Amino acid sequence: MKIGITGGAGFIGSTLAEELKDEHEILVIDNFSSGREENVPEGVEILEFDIKEEGLAEYLEDVNTVFHFAANPKVNTFPDDREKDFNENFVGTKNVLDACVDADVGDIVFASSSVVYGEEAEIPTPEDHRLDPISMYGATKAGDEHMVQVYGQTFGIDTTIVRLANIIGGKNPKGVIYDFVHKLDENPEELTILGNGKQRKSYIYIDDTVRGILEAWKSDKSVFNIGSEDSIDVDGIADIVADEMGLTPEFSYTGGEKGWTGDVPEMRLDIEKLKSEGWEPERNSAESVRRTAREVIERL
Repeated sequence: MKIGITGGAGFIGSTLAEELKDEHEILVIDNFSSGREENVPEGVEILEFDIKEEGLAEYLEDVNTVFHFAANPKVNTFPDDREKDFNENFVGTKNVLDACVDADVGDIVFASSSVVYGEEAEIPTPEDHRLDPISMYGATKAGDEHMVQVYGQTFGIDTTIVRLANIIGGKNPKGVIYDFVHKLDENPEELTILGNGKQRKSYIYIDDTVRGILEAWKSDKSVFNIGSEDSIDVDGIADIVADEMGLTPEFSYTGGEKGWTGDVPEMRLDIEKLKSEGWEPERNSAESVRRTAREVIERL
């Protein structure tokens, strides 16, 4: 089987390529705006291509499944990045879907996000909860989901949607753990935390995530949450990072219940649906944060 991975040079996409490459032929599709070629495992075909442009179909002629993971990697810049969110997430996804139709690709796995549920969701949040995003990133991901489902129904494409919690690991050059490690490396005495430090969310390590994505792909069900069964607040993350660096900094706060405009202060997904398929994460949120902190520190 030949598998195409859009965003395949990024954090999640490259880890997925590594996991699949021994059993399948892999085509990584990336414009390298944020992904890095050194992330792509050896023996994997690379196509430098911007999914916002036309012409992808000719490269998918012999592809059986597309994992569509390309998107704006920055989720905390609304409203400044609203055009980028629209173009990277919405226009790009439509182009990928059109290319799959034209190339007769029969199977698509789409990476959505927990942010599609918004801030008023029940905790933990099941897959059948209404979508009520509060940021442009969330709105485009919710719209993408609807597009994927419509294309699947209209053109007979098998579709899988995975709604991902906060995915972490040392290879990810962004996010709260990365930011805390680098801030404390610059100033070991003080750490500035966005919001009030009480924002509480689910964090899941990358290896658990990829196993979950592949389990969802194998299933005959169409939409899955992927996250940990618990959550951790930002203060807890700061404590773990400081502990791993052997530091006792003073914490200061920018204030407010949210870290940025469009931030969802609390998130924990109901993962029972995917657990019923035989998957569950090996680490909880705190364990995932600690392992990631160690990996980021090693890369300093």
